Amino acid sequence: MEELTPRRRESDRPRGRLRRGMYILPSLFTTANIAAGFYAILQTVHGITGEFWHLDFAAKAIGFAVLFDGLDGRIARMTRTDSDFGKELDSLADVITFGVAPALLAWIWGFHLLPAVTILPDIRIKVIDLGTIACFGFLMAGASRLARFNITSNPQPSNPGRPGKKYFVGMPIPAGAGVIAAVVHFSGGEPISSWWTAACWLMMVVVVGYLMVSTWRFYSFKDIDFGSRRPFRLIILIALVGALIWYFSRPVLFVIAIFYMASGILWRLQWIFRRKTPPAPPPYREASQTS
Repeated sequence: MEELTPRRRESDRPRGRLRRGMYILPSLFTTANIAAGFYAILQTVHGITGEFWHLDFAAKAIGFAVLFDGLDGRIARMTRTDSDFGKELDSLADVITFGVAPALLAWIWGFHLLPAVTILPDIRIKVIDLGTIACFGFLMAGASRLARFNITSNPQPSNPGRPGKKYFVGMPIPAGAGVIAAVVHFSGGEPISSWWTAACWLMMVVVVGYLMVSTWRFYSFKDIDFGSRRPFRLIILIALVGALIWYFSRPVLFVIAIFYMASGILWRLQWIFRRKTPPAPPPYREASQTS
């Protein structure tokens, strides 16, 4: 009996080391998230020189960061290695990658590179100034969204939906950044060239920022069970979406981003109309005759 105790302790050491090593795995994906955000910022700055493919690369980097952000949380929950350090690191990474990087990309692509030849100088300056305010508002909305998410333990959407993991309260900041990146990627990095297109882009940036700080309901995809015994349908669906993105990334990502943004708006409108509709009167029942 005395000889078995040291052997058991030695056998438990690899398990303990493996357990400690598992905590590093989610942080690696968070680090990749930060690296993608930093790369997106660098590519956006390079796009000012007139080589607009840099802007497309910045949008792609933000798209990869959205994937990394989803994987680090999923892996942390599956391996039960979530920690306070990981949560704080993930929030700081989201501010950089999904706040600063898309705000800078939206400003450079949609406002700063407006051609001075086809637009009157006064109108161009006003559009750029308004775009600066809108992009800063997007950044502040994303940071506020993260702060609210960190301090709220049981959020409840204003439009109907029970609080839980199935829905987000407000559009998450990775989705907001994904909308910005999807539009830029859809254009191939070619910047906006007319003032009315810039005005539409201004409205979209404002709407995305508002949706992030709203209390509207957005689907979270957290109820998808990857550990089910028969995930054939899920595997086929993921494979089809992956193939479509691989061959037709510009229209497919654009449709996915716009559809997700519109889903929260449609749920909100459905709740408004349902609340205004008066309830149906109860069915009339004749009183039974009593002798």
